[in-house]
This record gives sequence, structure tokens and C-alpha cells, in this order.
Amino acid sequence: MDTWVIACMVGAVGLIGLAIIASAIRIAQEYERLVVFRLGRCVGERGPGLVFLIPFIERAIRVDLREQVREIPHQTSITKDNASIAVDFIWYYKVVDSVQSTIQVGNFEKAAEGMATTTLRSVIGSIMLDEILSNRDHINQVMRVKLDEVTERWGVKVTNVEIREIIPPDEIQEAMTRQMTAERVRRAVVTESTGQREAAVNIADGEKQAAVLIADGDKQANILRAEGDREAQLLRAEGYSSALERIFGVAKNIDQKTMTLQYFETLKDMGASPATKFIFPMEFTSLLENFTKGSK
Repeated sequence: MDTWVIACMVGAVGLIGLAIIASAIRIAQEYERLVVFRLGRCVGERGPGLVFLIPFIERAIRVDLREQVREIPHQTSITKDNASIAVDFIWYYKVVDSVQSTIQVGNFEKAAEGMATTTLRSVIGSIMLDEILSNRDHINQVMRVKLDEVTERWGVKVTNVEIREIIPPDEIQEAMTRQMTAERVRRAVVTESTGQREAAVNIADGEKQAAVLIADGDKQANILRAEGDREAQLLRAEGYSSALERIFGVAKNIDQKTMTLQYFETLKDMGASPATKFIFPMEFTSLLENFTKGSK
């Protein structure tokens, strides 16, 4: 009986020792850190890997260093021009200081969600509705900066904010639909008029080029005709000049008697004509004198 009791006591002591050893050993993943408190005082972070704690004296809190994403459901906000819209967005954050994120805020995610909602309404309230619908990137940037300013003291970095959906009131959606329809009609009319203008310009340009080509062709034809006429006149002048040279060459060898005979032939032809008046050149008498002298 005594032996069984002793064995039970030894077993119990061993189990207690194993439990104590197990509670003193922690394993931190690569993306985790353990914030260690010793008798209530923070002594820093440990990890990653195997971490030993002093049983009953040290306590550890796990902190995830990976980038996290959280969704903020639809929040009703009033714009600067008093339009009521519903906006939902997601935001990304990352713990950069595990100690500060543990000791500076009790429930970081709850506090950050409330801060994000308040910041959203503040940002939306300072912007007109048209700017909200067209400048999402600007709103995302403003919200990220404002959230980061608050969470920085908690050792948390807000890396990005993205608005997913903006739901304006029904009457504004109808007005936007009509505006989009009118804009599409305007673009279609502009596109059609631009096409007609370009077609007219192309036609006018083609007619202009055709007129230029026709005028150039007429010009070339006139130049060719002028050159042909000039060459023909030159050829006729050269022919006439050659004929005169021949006549002059032959005339140099003709004596006075031959010329007188030629005059007689001319008078013969004149006498055959029905005319009643005849005109004789003054040189004719001198030609006759030469002819009679030669006959004597």
C-alpha cells in the first residue's frame, strides 16, 4: 500500500513538472513575436523560434506581424453638398512595433475600426458629391494618411485604403444615368460630325489635288505646244533663210539682159490680164537701154 502511494505521488510530481516545463516553452513562428511580461512589467519581445519563459513569473502575448486586411461595412455619410451616400471600404495595416501595439491600446482592431468609420465620415463631409464619385484615389490617400497618423502611436502602419463601393441616393443615380445617356449622345454626334468634316476635308483635298494635277497637265501641254510652235517657226525661218540664200546665190550670176527678159515675160503675163492700167517701175527704162546697147 505504501509503495502504491509513493508511486502515485512520484507520478503526480512528474506530471506537474512536465506541465510546468510545457508552460515555460513557447514556439513563435517567423511572422510572430512574443511580448513578454515579467510580474506585470513588459520586458520586451522575443522570437521567432523557441522561447523559454519563467513559469508563474513571465507571461507572453502573441503578436502577428503579417499585413492584415479588414473590411468596414457600408457607412452612411453626408457630403459637403448635403447628399447622403453609403460607402464601404477595406483597409490594410501591419504591426511594426509589437510592444507598442500591445501596451498602448486594449483592443486594437476595435479601436481601429471605430477610428476608420469616424475618419471616413470626416473626409466625406469635406468633399462634394461629384468629387467623391470621380476622385476615389484622392479620398483613399487622405484616409490612409489620417488613419496612419492615429495608429502610428500604437505601433501600427496603415499601408493602404481602398473604397470598394459608393452608393448615392436613387434620385442622384437616375440623374447620373440621364447624364451618361446625354454624354453618350453628345459623343456620338461629335463623332459623326467629326467624320463628316474629315470626309469633306478629304473630298476637298482630293478635288484640290486633282485641280492642281489638271492645271499642271495643261501647263505642261501649253509649254510643249509653245516649244513645238517655236521649233516649227525656227524650222520655217531656217528654210526661208536657206531659200533666200539660194536665190541670192543664183541672182549674183544673172546679167542685166537676163533680168530684162524676165521683165518681158512679166509684161507678157500682164498683157494677158483683163486690166487696163499697167504700172512700170522706173528701172524698166534703164533695163531697156542696157538691153538695146547690148544688141547694138
